[in-house]
Amino acid sequence: MKQIGNPGVFQFIIMSSPSLSIIIPAYNEEKRISPLLDELSSPDIEYIFVCDGTDSTVEVIRKFSDKHPDLTIRCLTYSCRLGKGGGVYAGFKEASSDIVGFMDADNSTPVSELIRLYTLMGSHDGVIGSRHIPGQVLQRKQSISRRFQSRIFNGLIRMLFGLDFHDTQCGAKVFRRSAVSAVLPYLHAHGFEFDVELLWHLHKRDFSVIEIPVIWNDTHDSRLRLTDTFSMFHTLLRIRTGTLPHEP
Repeated sequence: MKQIGNPGVFQFIIMSSPSLSIIIPAYNEEKRISPLLDELSSPDIEYIFVCDGTDSTVEVIRKFSDKHPDLTIRCLTYSCRLGKGGGVYAGFKEASSDIVGFMDADNSTPVSELIRLYTLMGSHDGVIGSRHIPGQVLQRKQSISRRFQSRIFNGLIRMLFGLDFHDTQCGAKVFRRSAVSAVLPYLHAHGFEFDVELLWHLHKRDFSVIEIPVIWNDTHDSRLRLTDTFSMFHTLLRIRTGTLPHEP
C-alpha cells in the first residue's frame, strides 16, 4: 500500500487515549457530509477525516469543529487523490486508539451503528456490518440493479477468496489495530477493493472477524458505478493471482 503525499492536519482536543478511532474518507463530500457531522457526539471517540478532494469539505468540517470543541476531530488533507483504500490506510497510520473503524462519509450506515459494532467486538479481532443477513434494517433500499450487482459481486468474491462474509462492501467496519497493523504491509489495493483484500489477509492469518446486521439507508448518490465494479473485480483477480505489483 502506497501513501501519496504528506497530509495537512488540523485537530481539536486530541485525547490521550480515545476508546475508538473512526476513519472517514471524504473525497468531495461538501454536499453530503453534514448529516454525518450532526451525529458526532461522543467525546470518547477520535474522528479522523481524510480529505483528498478539491471542494470545500475541509472547510465544512473545520466550521463544525469550531462549534464543537468538546469533540476530538482530526482532518488529514491531501493535494492528490488517495482512493478509498488509500484514505483508510492514511487514517490507520494516524489513529490513536487500539480499536479502529472506518465508514462512508455519506452516513448510509450511521455513526451510531459503527459504535454498536465496537461494543459487540468482544474477543474478536474485527466486526463488519452487513446489509445481507437476517436482522438488517434497510430504511431505504438500493435499486434493484444495484442489489443484483452487489449480490453477484459478493458471490464471486466468496468463491475467489474463500471468504464466508455476505457483504464485504458495507461501509461499517471495526478492527483491533494490532490485527490491521499485521496485514497492512501486504495490501496492494487503494480503491474500493481495499475492503476485500483487507478481509482476505486477516482471514489467511486466522484473525477472528464476525459479521453483524446493521441499519442501512441508501443515499441513491453512490460514488460506485458499474464501471468501478468491473475495475474492482479485475484488480482483485490480479491480487488473487499475484499479478498486481506491490507499491511500497
